[in-house]
Amino acid sequence: MPGHRITPMDTAHPLFGTPTGPDGPVGPPKCSAKGCRDLARWSLLWNNPTLHTPDRRKSWLACDTHRDSLSQFLAVRGFLKETEPFPEPGAQPGAQPAAGPAGAPASE
Repeated sequence: MPGHRITPMDTAHPLFGTPTGPDGPVGPPKCSAKGCRDLARWSLLWNNPTLHTPDRRKSWLACDTHRDSLSQFLAVRGFLKETEPFPEPGAQPGAQPAAGPAGAPASE
């Protein structure tokens, strides 16, 4: 488009898929699956042993729908190290994720 300048709000953060501003991503973190805009519920911690030191962890975020497929993608390559619940927006640091229906165990 002639005369259109790209501003930070025109770009998407490569990990979160949310618009980025001068101070980083804008809005709640989203699933890392291509095209998915659901809220992140899981953090998939991984590293590529040919590129990273053993203690280095990179992170993909996943919604409930894409947790298994993203985990499998990383696992078959030997990259997946851990899967952790991702804190809900507004949660206090160190807070436990919300449990399911009353009496139901939290899913892992």
